Amino acid sequence: MANRNIYSVAQVNSYIKNMFAQDFMLRQVSIKGEVSNCKYHTSGHIYFTIKDAGAAMNAIMFAGSRAAGLSFHMKEGDQVIVTGSVEVYEKAGAYQLYAKKIELDGEGNLYLKFEQLKHELEEMGMFAAEYKQPIPQYAGRIGVVTAPTGAAVQDIRNVSSRRNPYVQVILYPALVQGEGAANSIVKGIQTLDAMNLDVIIVGRGGGSIEDLWAFNEEIVARAIFDCRTPIISAVGHETDWTIADFVSDRRAPTPSAAAELAVSDYRQTLERLDNLRRRMDRNLTGRIDFFREKLSHIKTRLNFLSPQNKLNENKRRLADIEDALERIMKQRLSDCRQRLALLSGKMDAYSPAKKLAQGYAYVEVEKKGALHSVSDINAGDDINIYLIDGHARAVVSEVINDEQRK
Repeated sequence: MANRNIYSVAQVNSYIKNMFAQDFMLRQVSIKGEVSNCKYHTSGHIYFTIKDAGAAMNAIMFAGSRAAGLSFHMKEGDQVIVTGSVEVYEKAGAYQLYAKKIELDGEGNLYLKFEQLKHELEEMGMFAAEYKQPIPQYAGRIGVVTAPTGAAVQDIRNVSSRRNPYVQVILYPALVQGEGAANSIVKGIQTLDAMNLDVIIVGRGGGSIEDLWAFNEEIVARAIFDCRTPIISAVGHETDWTIADFVSDRRAPTPSAAAELAVSDYRQTLERLDNLRRRMDRNLTGRIDFFREKLSHIKTRLNFLSPQNKLNENKRRLADIEDALERIMKQRLSDCRQRLALLSGKMDAYSPAKKLAQGYAYVEVEKKGALHSVSDINAGDDINIYLIDGHARAVVSEVINDEQRK
């Protein structure tokens, strides 16, 4: 008992801690695994366990390391690569991983890059609706940037020939996966854009996020944004979304759907034209009938307002006035004749000639006029005596006043 070395728990833990500290590998190590028991403490520290199929290790990231070492919200089930140091926590006698940097592993890391670039480009306005160009309704020349072999280009050709065999499809054979794919896609967009086409389809068939990654590159996004020709993106399947989908003028869930959007149905177009022709015929006939009726009304009004009608009307009125005047004149003449007859009768009653015919005479003093009274003549005056059938000249021998006779 006297020969044995006996240590305290603290001494042993301290010794083990020093051993860990002196191990160069444990001072900077990267460990891959799945996150579990993840807890965000109110202090800002993150406590979690990193595990794989064979083992587990406790880990912690202090609040001071989060700003530079963690760019996403870590959660249960994330596959991560944790870089830090393995040290002993003396108080508990346990070792744990002190994380300085945490990255998503594999697809998770690519998804993080996808979200970061998506956020940056969206902040720059490259997804804004006001920059989207309309897809022409009747495209005649369509460019396609995709792999020359594969289902995508064949689907586009099949749909295009079925909908409208007169549309010209121009293929730019591009790499759509692997090294150099992004540059090849950019070159294809720029080449077809210079050909003054109606619309361009950029896409490929489905695959993993790694397979589709070329369409998440910033240079591809900028090439689509700068393209003067409207672009339809058709990358992967309906559930697959890439940066190219957000920046393009229109997103199609599949290459076949992109061809449906780009190529108008020839038969539907003919049917639409036929319907338009019938509508135009009906409208034209209706308009002709409308204006014919309107012209008839105008003619009626013109005839009503015509100077000739006015002249004819005035002639009729003048004739009526002439008739009225003639009737009035005849009536006036009749009235005048009647009055003349009456006056003639009266004049006849008072006619001197008639008086003379009854035995009376008209006596006139020479150079003095009609004799009215004995006071108008003197003895010796010459007088004229007018009878019914002539007159006689006489000399007054004596003037006798009735007063003198009395």
